[in-house]
Amino acid sequence: MRRWRGPTAALAALVAAVPAVLGTPVGATPADSGVRLAWPLRPPPAVLRGFDAPRPNWLRGHRGVDLAGTAGQPVYAAGTATVIVAGMLAGRPVVALAHPGGLHTSYEPVAALVRPGQAVTASTVLGTLAPGHPGCAAACLHWGAMWGPAARGDYVDPRGLLAATPVRLKPLRPGGPRPAGGR
Repeated sequence: MRRWRGPTAALAALVAAVPAVLGTPVGATPADSGVRLAWPLRPPPAVLRGFDAPRPNWLRGHRGVDLAGTAGQPVYAAGTATVIVAGMLAGRPVVALAHPGGLHTSYEPVAALVRPGQAVTASTVLGTLAPGHPGCAAACLHWGAMWGPAARGDYVDPRGLLAATPVRLKPLRPGGPRPAGGR
């Protein structure tokens, strides 16, 4: 049995403690959180490698998406959050955020311009994109999202949380009721 040590254990403990400190519900889900994210790179980038969640969750997989970028490009917070990690973690430059409702997002490799405990919004530059993410020939950002504490969190595709596409409901029957202000 492999034991967690050093920076990985510290990150897991920190992420697990965030819901208690911030008062966010541990069992929060996308449906009840209201969290909607913005792209961390602007303009919206190409996706070089998609999300590939392993089943069961302890197997190998790709727990995020790799986004095309350029070295030195600003990396933005995906939404309102508190910085929980900003610096080297397991030999890689990482920024991690705790959003309201129990969502955590991570950004790697990023040369941080923020500090742990700092409040951020979607207009906050977290740092600059650094070269050297494994699996990318050019600079790219690995962007991850997870619901709940690290010890038992559920990784999700962050693209499913993007606010870029508004949802519009249509009546089930022609001539049926329309939403207030609807067309």
